[in-house]
Amino acid sequence: MSEPVLKPGTEKIIEHFLEEKLRKAGAKGYVLGLSGGVDSAVVLSLAARAVGKDSVLALIMPEKDSPKRDLSDAKLLCGMVGVSCETYDITDLISAFSETLGNDVSKESMANIKARCRMIILYHFANRDGRLVLGTSNKSELLIGYFTKYGDGGVDLEPIGDLYKTEVRQLAERLDIPQTIIDRPPSAGLWEGQTDENDIGMPYDELDAILRGIELSKDDREIAKDTGAPLEEVRRILKMVRLSSHKRKFPSVVKIGLRTPGLDWRDGDEDI
Repeated sequence: MSEPVLKPGTEKIIEHFLEEKLRKAGAKGYVLGLSGGVDSAVVLSLAARAVGKDSVLALIMPEKDSPKRDLSDAKLLCGMVGVSCETYDITDLISAFSETLGNDVSKESMANIKARCRMIILYHFANRDGRLVLGTSNKSELLIGYFTKYGDGGVDLEPIGDLYKTEVRQLAERLDIPQTIIDRPPSAGLWEGQTDENDIGMPYDELDAILRGIELSKDDREIAKDTGAPLEEVRRILKMVRLSSHKRKFPSVVKIGLRTPGLDWRDGDEDI
């Protein structure tokens, strides 16, 4: 099985990206949600290295179902990196949605509500302080749509969005992220026992090998042969990538004018 390998100098490329985007936007700093997992730990570390720890604010936003370890690991990371962090319990916000909507809220819908509540809080601080919101989604999650539209997907920048999960773990080791955080089972902490790999249906190293094959434009049978994954699993991942494409695009706009937002009105993109 051929897993993605982190390219030399990746951290420097991302740090330059973060430094330049902040300068061009004229913003005063960055804000991000810190979960205590490896993805947000890597983004926190890179942002602090790129623009200075005083220009980065980490928000820890637990709720009643959040594992206690998430909170302790997030605080540990803030202390290690030297970044200011603030904690806001969103339990009451979640309860307000439940009370308003009654019993007609599935576990999955509530998970999206939690993510969107956190997005709202992040943008409150971004607006208050003149900051940009950093996302913490990796390439594996973005490609299969394993994120909440207008939730954890509602950000200004995705610094690790072109790194597969296996590459993020490699980068975490370069950045001296604690091994206990690198090795912990990835989870959004949405409910007891929830893990990313259970939701996805396979370990990240297997997923990344399949996604890498898709990136290289290999057909499904060739990917199955190269990775050792069952053909039906390769096709399942291909379907996830296809069906989640709307999450990675500007909302569809009807083409009427000469140049249309989201389609062919592109000038200015390079400035931000």
